[in-house]
Amino acid sequence: MDLQLNGVHVLVTGASGGIGLVTARLFLKCGANVTTHYNSTSSTLEPLLAEFGPSRVQSAQANLSKEEDVLRMFDALKGCPFGPVQVLIANHGYYPPADVPVAEMSLAQWESTFASNMTSTFLVVREYLKQLAGATTEQKEKASIVMIGSTAGKYGEIGHADYSATKSGMMYGFTMSLKNEIVKIAPRGRVNCIAPGWVKTPMAEHALKQPDIIYHALATTPLKKVATPEDVASQVVFVASTAVSGHVSGQVLMVEGGMEGRLLNKREDITAY
Repeated sequence: MDLQLNGVHVLVTGASGGIGLVTARLFLKCGANVTTHYNSTSSTLEPLLAEFGPSRVQSAQANLSKEEDVLRMFDALKGCPFGPVQVLIANHGYYPPADVPVAEMSLAQWESTFASNMTSTFLVVREYLKQLAGATTEQKEKASIVMIGSTAGKYGEIGHADYSATKSGMMYGFTMSLKNEIVKIAPRGRVNCIAPGWVKTPMAEHALKQPDIIYHALATTPLKKVATPEDVASQVVFVASTAVSGHVSGQVLMVEGGMEGRLLNKREDITAY
């Protein structure tokens, strides 16, 4: 199937590992020109450059929670031979590893998580839309934003209310507002969100070796398996393609094996019926 992505300029944030790295590679295989964003680690991106070459892929560094970094990154992209960014994949984010209930959470952690996940996404999207305004009519035809949400944004997550709140805001308030705004700039522009559950990434590797975590993750999941980065990346690329998803906007696609919700209580926790 031709996704008609040849020559389309795609910016993938958080592309140095996990879902982002696999997504960047898949876009390149589909013919797109890709800018891979990273914050601190670029070595994992070198194989992409070696395989596809500088005529197809380039890297950009920025701490996306800092406005000046985002402005610098987009300013540098103005002279890019790929042309303006047509497709934005907002994949970056941070999941605080420690379980901290709201009653014990510091304001510093709450604000840090929002800066890393939600404010950073706002900054990137804002600058993407600004530069999109200067694109040609033909370039605007491919305009698409795909954000990466989470099952935490739909079901919540005990000990991670900060993370859950950022993903909920992204999946619903932000996505649903942006789909109505992007068309003022690019009449066929679209905004969607892909929301995975547990994914077999290096970051999750240790946790997924623990039987209790696996059980809780899959207890309400009919497919009884954890997603791979490829499972998520394929949906991102498919939704980003105007050729096959040109009438899809404002949608949150859950990539979680049919998950019905969180398992909150063990049998021994239920003492009254």
